Amino acid sequence: MAVQIAVIDDWQNVARDVVDWSVLHGIGQVTFLHDFPADRDTLAKRLEPFEVICVMRERTSFDEGLLRRLPRLKLLLTGGMRNAALDLKAAAELGIQICGTESYKHAAPELTWALIMALSRNLLQEANALRAGLWQQGLGGDLHGKTLAILGLGSIGKRVAQFGQVFGMRVIAWSQNLTAEQAAEAGVTYVGKQQLFEQADILSIHLVLGERSRGLVDAQALGWMKPEALLVNTARGPIVDEGALIDALQNRRLAGAALDVFAEEPLPPDHPFRTLDNVLATPHVGYVSRQNYRQFYSQMIEDLQAWATGKPIRLLTPTT
Repeated sequence: MAVQIAVIDDWQNVARDVVDWSVLHGIGQVTFLHDFPADRDTLAKRLEPFEVICVMRERTSFDEGLLRRLPRLKLLLTGGMRNAALDLKAAAELGIQICGTESYKHAAPELTWALIMALSRNLLQEANALRAGLWQQGLGGDLHGKTLAILGLGSIGKRVAQFGQVFGMRVIAWSQNLTAEQAAEAGVTYVGKQQLFEQADILSIHLVLGERSRGLVDAQALGWMKPEALLVNTARGPIVDEGALIDALQNRRLAGAALDVFAEEPLPPDHPFRTLDNVLATPHVGYVSRQNYRQFYSQMIEDLQAWATGKPIRLLTPTT
């Protein structure tokens, strides 16, 4: 009997055409689901027939409650090698295997730099003014000679630091695990936490979300920043205290923010980030690029083919 395979979280209706799914015809039947159910009962009923489910990052939460309502489920395939929305422990207890994919390393840092450029030069306001029949509305900021502060100098943070260096910026960095030696290897100046926020002209966040990083950018940290500074977050929304950030932006204690990630996604229709004039917000598109999707889905297919032969690859376990 053919394995029933679901590709969900395909909000843009692009998964079908990014890669060639026909290579799975010998294994099973692939179904593409595009919309996002509003309630868990509808979601559970919709997913109940499937043995394999392909998920895109953290768009749908597979907690223990949902997993227990999917008795046919044997394999979850996720974009990336980390997905906080999947309960790995519960899946293991239920005999559900989870496999990941590698990520295209350039999509997120490129989007980060696009946001930095757009925010600093007021490109959204100027482009909208032009469409409205107006002309030059203000003065854009400069990057050369300014301080780029990197919160989290991992692979993405290092790439963004390189972009900053090319633009003639002074680059500083801090995180709980970062050492001065590691920063120096990347050509970046290591500073303390408070110094990072105080010296930043642009603060760019590149931490993994965890217990230590959740809410790390709080009211105190935002209070250390210069009123003319800009904050950019393309990592995870909950790293920043959203209420504190909104307050700082509304009261002009921070000049602006460019945000690709939020505490709740999709962002609620009435959220202040949709209307604040000093916020440039995008709908979590840091990883949404043609090359990255092609890599995600092609490796999901590889994972599924390996699983079908009894030799799963890129397994994610509770200790991953």
